[in-house]
Amino acid sequence: MATPGAGTVLWILVTLTTCLSSLLYLTGSDITCPVACVTGLIVLVSSLLLWRLRQRDDGTGRRVCVLVLGDIGRSPRMQYHALSLSKHGYNVTFVGFLDTKPHQDVLRQEKIKIVPIAEVKGVRVGPKILTYVTKVIVQFLQLLHVLLRMELQSHILMQNPPGLPSMAVAWLVCVLRGSRFIIDWHNYGYTIMALSHGQRHPVVRLAKWYEHLFGPLATHNLCVTKAMKDDLQKNWGIKATTLYDRPASIFREAPLTLQHQLFMRLAKTYPEFQYSGSQDVKVERTMFSVRNLADDRVTLRAERPVLLISSTSWTGRRKRWFLLSFCINAPVKYEGFIKGGASLPSLVCVITGKGPQKEHYRKLIDCLHLEHVKICTPWLEAEDYPVLLGSADLGVCLHKSSSGLDLPMKVVDMFGCCLPVCAIQFSCLQELVKHEENGLIFRDSQELAEQLKALLSQFPNSDGTLGLFRRNLRTNRGERWSDNWDQNVLPLITAP
Repeated sequence: MATPGAGTVLWILVTLTTCLSSLLYLTGSDITCPVACVTGLIVLVSSLLLWRLRQRDDGTGRRVCVLVLGDIGRSPRMQYHALSLSKHGYNVTFVGFLDTKPHQDVLRQEKIKIVPIAEVKGVRVGPKILTYVTKVIVQFLQLLHVLLRMELQSHILMQNPPGLPSMAVAWLVCVLRGSRFIIDWHNYGYTIMALSHGQRHPVVRLAKWYEHLFGPLATHNLCVTKAMKDDLQKNWGIKATTLYDRPASIFREAPLTLQHQLFMRLAKTYPEFQYSGSQDVKVERTMFSVRNLADDRVTLRAERPVLLISSTSWTGRRKRWFLLSFCINAPVKYEGFIKGGASLPSLVCVITGKGPQKEHYRKLIDCLHLEHVKICTPWLEAEDYPVLLGSADLGVCLHKSSSGLDLPMKVVDMFGCCLPVCAIQFSCLQELVKHEENGLIFRDSQELAEQLKALLSQFPNSDGTLGLFRRNLRTNRGERWSDNWDQNVLPLITAP
C-alpha cells in the first residue's frame, strides 16, 4: 500500500473545508465567514507544514531509516539490513536502544549513523495497566519527535516485534512525509505477549488488533519463513516477501590461531578454558588447544573435551524449560552415562547471553557439582561470538517460537560456521534444521541427552555422525546474507 501523496492529503483538507462552509451557508448560519476564515487558515498552515515535512533534496532518495524498538546490538538482522543498505550507497539512520555494542562493521561504516533512544519505563505507581499505557504514550511521542526531526528519508524499515507503538509512529511519519513504509516481520508481538498473559487477556487482544490494523498499511512487508508468508497472506491479507535469515560473512569456521587466541582470553576469567595439567615453557596450552612457541603452530588437543555452545537472554520467559532441559536434566543424564560406563568425552557447555536472572541460574548450576560436565556462562563481545561458534563442536538451540512461524537466528549463525545443532522441535523448524542431515531435532531433555550420547561417542573422530553433519553443512552452505538481500530486498528499495 502506497502512502498518500501531499496532494491527496491537501485535497482531503480542502474538501472538508468546502463541505463545512457549504453546510453552514445552506443552513443560513451567521458564523459561515468566521469558520471559513479559520478553516482556511488551518488549511494554509497544514499545507505549509506538509510542504516543510516533505521538502526533498538531492540526497533524499538515498536515505533510509532502520528502526528497531529494542537493543541494536542484539538485533543482528537489522544490523545486516543497515550494512546491506550502506554497501549499496544508502545513508542509513539506525534508530534503537544502545544497550549492547553493535558489531564493529556497523560502527565503522561511515554511511550508518546510529541515533540512540532511551527505553521508557512508564509510571511506577498505580496498577500495571497504567504503567503500560503511560509507557506506550511516552514512547510514541519520543519516536515521533525523533523521526520528524531527522532529514527526510525515502523509506522507514522497521522490525516487528516489538511494534507497539513503533508501527503506528512509523506509518504516521511516512504519511506525513511521503516516505515508504517497510515492516520486517520477525514474529507476531501479540503471541509473545500471550506467553505471559494468555491468549484471552485484554492487552493481548488489543495487541493483536493493533498489528492487524497497521500491518496491512505498509508499502512492503518482509518475513522470515515461508510459513509466516502464508499466514500473513491467509489471515492478515498481507503479501510479504520471504527473506530467510542468512549468516553474515563473519560467521565461518575459525582458523586454529583465532581459536587459540580466544581460548587464551577466556581462560583468564573462566577456569573451564584453563589447562590444568603440567606446564611446559615451550608451549602455550588451553583446555582445547596448544600453541608451539617456537614456530607459532596451533593444534587441538586430542584429549580435549567437547565444546558445546548455546545462548539465552537469561530472563524469566520460558526459562523454566531452559533450566530443566539443558542446564540441569540433560547434563545430569549425560554425566550418568559416563558414570555408568559409557565411553564418552567430557563436556564444556558454554551458555552465552545476559539478563537479570543470570546470577540466580548460575548458582543453581553450581549446585549440581558435576564431574564430567562443566557449564560456563560468559558474555561475549560481538567480535568474539562468531569466533566461538566457529570453534565449537556442537550447538544446542532451545528456541520455541511463540507463533510457530519464525526461525532461530542463532541456528542460522551456527550453520554459517558449519556447526551442527540439536534443536527443540516446533512447527516450521524443518525449513532450517534437516533432521539427521545437518543436525537433530529433540522434544525433551531425555531425547537431548540420548542425542548427545550418540553424537559424541566417537569424538574427536570426524568419521561419525557429527562429522557427517559438518561435512553436509560445508557442502550445502547456500546463499550468504548479502546475496539473499540483494535478490529480495534491494528491488523493493529501488522500485519507483
